[in-house]
Amino acid sequence: MGQEKGLRGIMVIVGALLIQLSLGAIYSWSVFAKPLQTDAGWTTSQTQWPFTVGLVTFALVMVFAGRNLHKFGVRKLAMAGGVLLGAGYVFAGLSGGVSFWPVLIGIGVLGGAGIGLGYVVPIAVGMQWFPEKKGLITGISVAGFGLGAMIWVKLAGSWGNLIVDYGIGSTFIIYGVIFASMVLVGSLWMKFPEGFEPPVPGSASGSGDFNSNEMVKTSQYWSIFSTFAIGATAGLMCIGLMKQFPSQALESAGIPSDSADAIAGTAMVVFAIANAIGRIGWGQISDKIGKIYNNDYMGRKFSIAVMMASQGAFVIAFPSIAGNEMLLYLFAALIGFNFGGNFALFPTITTDTFGSKFFGQNYGYVFLAYGLGGTIGPMLGGYLGNMGNFALAFTITGVMSVLAAVIIYMVKVPEKQVAEKQAVS
Repeated sequence: MGQEKGLRGIMVIVGALLIQLSLGAIYSWSVFAKPLQTDAGWTTSQTQWPFTVGLVTFALVMVFAGRNLHKFGVRKLAMAGGVLLGAGYVFAGLSGGVSFWPVLIGIGVLGGAGIGLGYVVPIAVGMQWFPEKKGLITGISVAGFGLGAMIWVKLAGSWGNLIVDYGIGSTFIIYGVIFASMVLVGSLWMKFPEGFEPPVPGSASGSGDFNSNEMVKTSQYWSIFSTFAIGATAGLMCIGLMKQFPSQALESAGIPSDSADAIAGTAMVVFAIANAIGRIGWGQISDKIGKIYNNDYMGRKFSIAVMMASQGAFVIAFPSIAGNEMLLYLFAALIGFNFGGNFALFPTITTDTFGSKFFGQNYGYVFLAYGLGGTIGPMLGGYLGNMGNFALAFTITGVMSVLAAVIIYMVKVPEKQVAEKQAVS
C-alpha cells in the first residue's frame, strides 16, 4: 500500500510538471514582442499589453479557481484551464498573429484565464500528497512554470526557429495545441490522496483554519500580501529589463552591439534556469530550516526574510555590474533564483499561517499580490527606462525588497479562537 501510494505520488509530481510547463507560456511572451514590433509595426507599448493583461487575468481568475477548487474538482478545473489556454493561442494564431485585438484577447484574456484556472491545482494536490515536504514539493511543482518560459522561448527562437520558419500566427497555433495536450495529460493524475476530506461549502472554520473571509481581515494577510507584491514587482521589473538594460550597459562598456545582444540573451536564459532552480531550492531550504526550529512556519518566514533582503542587495547592485559579462551572468542567476523562491514560499506560508483546510481559496487571494506586482513592475521599469534612468528603477525596487524582509520577519502566526456560537453548540 505504501509503495502504491508512493508511485501515485510520483505521478502527481509528473502531472504537475506537465501542467506547469504549459502554464509557463506567459513568460515566453518576450520572444514574440520583438518581431511584432519590427515586422508587424506594433509600438513598444502595444507589445507589453498582452503580457500585462495576461498576468492580471491570471491572478484574478485564480481567485475564482481557488474558491471553486472542490466544487468543480481539481481534475476538471485543470482540464478546463488547459483547453482555455490552448484555445486562446489558437484564436490568436488564426487571426494571423499580428492583429492587436485578437492577440490581446487570445493571449492576454483567454490564455491568462486558462493559466489562472489551472495554476493552483498542482500545488494544492501536491501538498496533500506530501504534507511533510510542502516546501520541496511545491517548489518542484512550480519549477515547471519557470522552466517552461525558457523552453517555449527557445523553441520559437534559436532552437526550433518556429517564428522564422512558420510565422507568428502558426507558432501561436502550434503552441496552443501543445499547451492544451500537455495540460490534459497532466490532469489525469490530479487527484487528492485517499482519506482527504474537502471542506464542505459554507462550513465553519476550525481553531487552526481561516477561510478567506476571515483571512483578509487579519494583519498577517496584509503583511504577506505586501511582501509578495514587492517580490513580484522587483522580479517582474527585472524580467522586463533583463535584456534591454544589459545590452545598453554592455555597449557602453565597449562591447559591439551584436555581441551585447547575444550576451544579454544568454543572461535571460541564465535567469530562467535559476528561476526554476530557485523554486525547488528555496522550498527545500525552508523545509530544512523548519526542522531546525521544529516549526514549519518559522522555516518559511525566515527563508522569505533572507530571500527578500538578499534580493534587495542584488537588485540595487545590478546597474553597476550589468556591463561586465561574467558578473551579469552571476547576478542574473542570483536574482532569478530569488524570484523563483516566491512561488514556493508564499503558497507554503499561506497554509502554515492560515491552515490547509481552505488553502485553495486562500492562496487565490494571496496571489492577487502577484497581479499587482505584474502591473507595477513592468510599468515602473518601462517608464523609468524610457527616461533613461534604469538605475533608479532598480534602486527603488531593491529598497522595497529590503523593506519587505522587515515586514515579513515581524509577522506572527495569528491566534484564532473558535467562534462563540460554535463553542456553545
